Amino acid sequence: MSDTGSGIAPEIVSRIFEPYFTTKRHGSGLGLATVYSIVKKHQGHIEVESTVGQGTTLHVWLPAAERPPEPVATEAGPLRAQTGRVLFMDDEAQIRDMAITLLQRMGLEVTAVDDGSAVVIEYVAAREAGRSYDLVMLDLTVPGGMGGAKAMEKLRQIDPQVRAIVSSGYSSDPVLANHRAHGFSGIVPKPYVVGEMAEVIDRVLRERRS
Repeated sequence: MSDTGSGIAPEIVSRIFEPYFTTKRHGSGLGLATVYSIVKKHQGHIEVESTVGQGTTLHVWLPAAERPPEPVATEAGPLRAQTGRVLFMDDEAQIRDMAITLLQRMGLEVTAVDDGSAVVIEYVAAREAGRSYDLVMLDLTVPGGMGGAKAMEKLRQIDPQVRAIVSSGYSSDPVLANHRAHGFSGIVPKPYVVGEMAEVIDRVLRERRS
C-alpha cells in the first residue's frame, strides 16, 4: 500500500507503530498500532519504507493457507433476545454506533459514552433515578481520558455488584490476561466478531440474573 504524500522523517519511522505516537495535532496514535497488532495476531509481518517529499509504502505479509478451507455448513440465526439496560463506552464514534445497533437488535436498551468519566457519571445518575444498568461494557484504552480499568475501579466502589465486560485491541494488556481479578465478568477482544460479542453479553447477563 503506497501513497504520494509528504513521507515520514527517518528519525520517526521506527516509532510509527507505537501506541499513542502521532505527529497529527488531533490524532490518537492508535491507528497504525492497531494495524500492527492485527497483523501480528495473524502471524504476519509489516514493514514501512518512506522518503520525505515522495511518499510512503507499507508492506504487509500474511501466511498463505496450505490448502483451501473445507466448507462448513452454518445456519444463520437471530441474536438471542435479551432484556435489560447496557452502558457502553468507547472513544471511537464508529464503534459506539456499531454497538448501539447490535445491542438494540438483541432487544437491549443502550446508552453509549466516550470515556470512563462519562461512564461513572451516567452510572451514578441511573442508580439515583432507579434505572440501574444491568451491564457495562468498557474499552480499556482512551487517549487523553479515563480508560476502562480506572472506570471499573470507581464503579466497584459505587456498586460492588456491577457487571462489566472489558474490551481492547491489545492482547498483551495485563487486565485482559486476568480480567476477573480486576472485577470484569467477561472479555471481548477487538476487532469485534459479532457472534462472539453476543455470546459473551448473553452469558454475563444470564449470570447476573441467576
